[in-house]
Amino acid sequence: VQLQASGGGSVQAGDSLKLSCVASGPLFNRAAVGWFRQAPGKERELVAAISRSGSGSAYIEDSVKGRFTISRDNAKKTVYLQMDSLKPEDTAVYYCAGDYNAIYYYVPQDPDEYEHWGQGTQVTVSS
Repeated sequence: VQLQASGGGSVQAGDSLKLSCVASGPLFNRAAVGWFRQAPGKERELVAAISRSGSGSAYIEDSVKGRFTISRDNAKKTVYLQMDSLKPEDTAVYYCAGDYNAIYYYVPQDPDEYEHWGQGTQVTVSS
């Protein structure tokens, strides 16, 4: 299993970006997927995660609630993170990760629950 994150870039505050996490290998529909971010000098934090069941069972971190949306397309083996109304404090490297052992409605929030990690994609938001 490999996860490929993409879609980052440099934008102005208030702009939008859509990150994609594309998985290779089988059984993607059995994976819960999370988006984490890490800013310089800060701890890695979970931004959003989605269960195997889809958007009906998802987690959105409080600071991005109402601005970020997570969704998945199993046919494309892809999880998306739509980021609207971006703020400078959203600047970070964003990583996607997959938990291929999650039960159907479960949304893993602990990084240790994720077995597979993609490389990061840089998001820079300037004011």
